[in-house]
Order: sequence, then C-alpha cells, then structure tokens
Amino acid sequence: MTQEVLRTLEEQLRPAHTALVVVDMQNDFCAEGGYLQRTRAASSENPIRVDENERIAERIGRLAAEARRAGATVVWLRSVYDFKHLAPAHIAKREGEGCCMEGSWGADWFRIEPAEGDIVVTKHTFSGFHETDLHERLQARGIRTLVMTGVATNVCVDSTLRHGFFLGYNIVVAEDCVGSGNQAGHEGTLATVRVNFGSVVDSQRLLTLLA
Repeated sequence: MTQEVLRTLEEQLRPAHTALVVVDMQNDFCAEGGYLQRTRAASSENPIRVDENERIAERIGRLAAEARRAGATVVWLRSVYDFKHLAPAHIAKREGEGCCMEGSWGADWFRIEPAEGDIVVTKHTFSGFHETDLHERLQARGIRTLVMTGVATNVCVDSTLRHGFFLGYNIVVAEDCVGSGNQAGHEGTLATVRVNFGSVVDSQRLLTLLA
C-alpha cells in the first residue's frame, strides 16, 4: 500500500513516526586527545578543531530528552573501525589503525550516551544502514522521518542521511546539532540537503515541533 506523502515539517515530525539519529558522538571524533584531533591537529591545510563538540553534545542531549518525552525513537550510531572490520578500500584511506578501536576510550560516547529504550547500532563504515539491521529496526517501529545529528556532517551524517533517503525516509537535519572539522564540507552537506534531500532546521524549532 502506498504511504501518504508527508509534505510539511509538522506532518513529518509526528513523534510516533520520527527517529532522532545521533551519529558517532564518540571520543575519537569529538574529544580533545581523540584520534582525529591527535592525528590532524598539526595539519596546516585541514586542522581538526573540537571545541564546538561539547556544545553540540549539549544540544543533542536536550533534543534526545524531548524526543523521548514526546514518544519519538532515539537511535545511536557508533563506529568501530578495527581494520578486521574494514574493506580494503577503506583501509587504504587510513593513515594507520587506531580510530574507534573496539573496547577503547576512543570508541566510548562523548558527553552524552544512550538511555534505556534507545536503539544502538554499531557500524563499520560511514553509513549507519550499510550491513546493519538499522532499517529493519526502524521499520518495526513505523519510523518514516529521520532527524539527523552528530558528526561529521559531511561524512557519516551525510552518508547515513543519503542512504536513509534512498530507503524512503524523510530527512531533517538539526543544523546546530551537527558538526565537522571540515567547514566547507559541513556547509556543502547542509546546502545539498536543503535542495535535494530534506530540511535543515535549528534545534529550538525542532524542540517546539516535537512538543
């Protein structure tokens, strides 16, 4: 049976069919001393800054609490990048093993973490849907809209939202709840979402719409 087309944000963000997706809020991506900050801090062309990540985490935390209160689903995506899990092409793009290693501090949550009843999915590449059971778990809950948060905007957030769009989900990006060390990439993803994939909305408006 063909589903109703949800054209407005009010329709798309009904809590019963909305999932807040938190992407890769982990120490190696977000923390001072994490893998990205350690390995790229000295880069003159593309240094990684992590100072905004604490504020992003705070805003995601507030959004997650409101989503739960409203009856929406909260999903946490977690990367584990031990080389044994990665395809050769992915390994070829790494400077060396050490990012989000299974059981390490770097793979632990940064500032915020799942609550009871949330969905947690471990992934081994940029998309949260690739070779995981995320789609099946969302379908079992009747989810039709994904509210995207986390890092990095232009890598794992982008890959997951595109994959989700191709699977038929409405896409909403929480503009002040995503971040990247690559500002041009961050802005490029937001611009592309606005034109091609969905909506870009700040967290304050999302809090109002979910409520």
